Amino acid sequence: MSGDERSNGHRRVLMTVDAIGGVWRYAMDLAAALKPNNIDVVFAGLGPTPTDDKVAEAGRIGKLVWLDAPLDWTVEGEEAVAEVPRLIADLARREEADLLHLNLPSQAAGIETDLPVAVVCHSCVVTWFAAVRGSEVPPDWRWHYRLNQAGFTRADAVIAPSRSHARAMEAAYGPIGGLHVVHNASSLEASDEPKQDFVLGAGRWWDDGKNGAVLDKAAAMTRWTVAAAGATTGPNGQTMRFRHADHRGELSHERMSALTRQAAVVASPSLYEPFGLAALEAARAGAALVLSDIPTYREIWDGAALFAEPHRPDVFADAFNTLADDPQLRAAFGRKARARSAGFSVKAQAEAMCSVYSGMSARGFSTAAE
Repeated sequence: MSGDERSNGHRRVLMTVDAIGGVWRYAMDLAAALKPNNIDVVFAGLGPTPTDDKVAEAGRIGKLVWLDAPLDWTVEGEEAVAEVPRLIADLARREEADLLHLNLPSQAAGIETDLPVAVVCHSCVVTWFAAVRGSEVPPDWRWHYRLNQAGFTRADAVIAPSRSHARAMEAAYGPIGGLHVVHNASSLEASDEPKQDFVLGAGRWWDDGKNGAVLDKAAAMTRWTVAAAGATTGPNGQTMRFRHADHRGELSHERMSALTRQAAVVASPSLYEPFGLAALEAARAGAALVLSDIPTYREIWDGAALFAEPHRPDVFADAFNTLADDPQLRAAFGRKARARSAGFSVKAQAEAMCSVYSGMSARGFSTAAE
């Protein structure tokens, strides 16, 4: 950023990203929405390196710098991530950032910087275990609790993507100062493309929280094809195999968007969803939603989706078959989902984040281009 841009009100945010999960899409969409507000983003990447198409996408939106450092949930001990806060702080100094936006709480633990620090808890091991296993984290993973809590304490603002996840965070960690809720968003345009007769599920299926086994069992009882898109092998060797659903593999964002626009029904049997971006993208496309009956999905989609007990593949299959047999009901739920999705725009998300940023910084972050 040039000195002229600085004098004209531009601000620079250093935002951490990874190339594995939904944080990449969150970061790209948010950064693109912040640009008209004179906010430039430097992406600090951690974890496995991104594909060429992701590198190109980040370059079109901001500046991407990949750090030689792991993500906390891909390593076995805290010593592996001990240098991460220092690496981020050093990069922020080199890039002359005005604010840090960290997408893992542990990245803020003990960070030495004079810059305002915002932490977003998209998910974490501690709340995952509570939702998926119904337990505290095992002793070998307790270091996640310590680092995340230290990150929350160090941050000037903590953001959760839903009220449900904010409640889960405080149930797990106790009261969290400066906690805000900023719903996630989607940049996909609303679509009324003609639908095809199949059910679609999307997720990192190696993650037990996505509950892929239930979708697979439901597929054996469903008259329509049930397609599943997403990785079945995780970064630490976790695996999941589909036997009944039509597994389409891990797709690019463009191919996934195209498939979502085609699906008449989109399903998510997740046990753990701090927000659920796949459901939002499906709603943008006007698909009828069949979702697990968990607090997050009730918060966001109550009245605009069918719900099923997440451990009951037969209930999911019944919902799929009901929608397959009733085109009018299917279309009605598609319209309800699309109408609800309009409330989760990237413009609204960017304005909310600018408000959080401004509350942390003496140098205001405008919600409108200057």
